[in-house]
Amino acid sequence: MSDQREADAVAERYARRVAGDRYSMLKPDVWQTQQERQRALLALFGRLGWSDLASKRLLEVGCGGGTNLLELLRLGFAPEHLTGVELLPDRHVQARRVLPDAIALHAGDALQLDLPAASQDAVFVSTVFSSLLDDAFQQRLADAMWRWVALGGGVLWYDFTVDNPRNADVRGVPLARVRELFPHGEVQACRITLAPPIARAVTRVHPSLYTLFNTVPLLRTHVLVWIAKP
Repeated sequence: MSDQREADAVAERYARRVAGDRYSMLKPDVWQTQQERQRALLALFGRLGWSDLASKRLLEVGCGGGTNLLELLRLGFAPEHLTGVELLPDRHVQARRVLPDAIALHAGDALQLDLPAASQDAVFVSTVFSSLLDDAFQQRLADAMWRWVALGGGVLWYDFTVDNPRNADVRGVPLARVRELFPHGEVQACRITLAPPIARAVTRVHPSLYTLFNTVPLLRTHVLVWIAKP
């Protein structure tokens, strides 16, 4: 499949999704999930020795409406060192509306992005590859991301690892596949995020049940991965 055909197919898959208020921060499963990932990110940055986040250059591939970039700003990244690229025009417009002007935002296919090699300390991708159903396209995007990472930096990855039987437009990306996509990287991973259907069900009873159920590793469906470029 050509890059343009797969990019168009991704846009069609997203257009079919009707999320409603499923991802509203008023939902206890949503803020529990986000806070858990934020803690995991901070722990990762600590292990990397990244005490001065404001000096780090980071690109997010598939930045959506800007939610993750806003989170990174709150964690301490500087807007002038952040860049985002988003395929879907309406989400790019939304991101531009909410993010500081100092953050560079690009619209369109990330594979068409004119970005210097080795220019980023981190390239961040969150729940993107699970929507890419063409293996060759996945690999080309992974290769581009790897090219943009500077020596000593890495790819920051967050995605789910198991298939969703209710959604044929996505597929899980196991950790073994992540290693295939970045064969020259040094991978460190942690499993996080209580399975969303379980999280929604148990937090209706009480928000604290998210933490209780999340103590069972088999119920966690996502991985947070740092793929270092030595």
